[in-house]
Amino acid sequence: MPNYLLIYRADPAAMAAMPEPTPEQAAEMTSAWTSWAARVGDAILDFGDPTAAVSPGADPTVGGYSLLQADSYDAIAALLEGHPHTAMGGTIDVYERQPVPGM
Repeated sequence: MPNYLLIYRADPAAMAAMPEPTPEQAAEMTSAWTSWAARVGDAILDFGDPTAAVSPGADPTVGGYSLLQADSYDAIAALLEGHPHTAMGGTIDVYERQPVPGM
């Protein structure tokens, strides 16, 4: 079954301009992510982590990743419906992992 790398992107200036969430808002965001993860279930190979650009020239819009498995891109697209990152105004790039020949 193919594996897909999800790259979470957001405008760094817009993110920096957002006020610090209240404890209630933080709990709502956490709940949205855990609800999505529960819905997606075993398709998640690696829930992932937030990221921060540190090397010169690194893309500062990349804010995190996840690794999922599904039968097709269409199946991944269905799993991403209602994703909390896009609900917050971000975008998600999807890449199918390709096996390295002979490895």
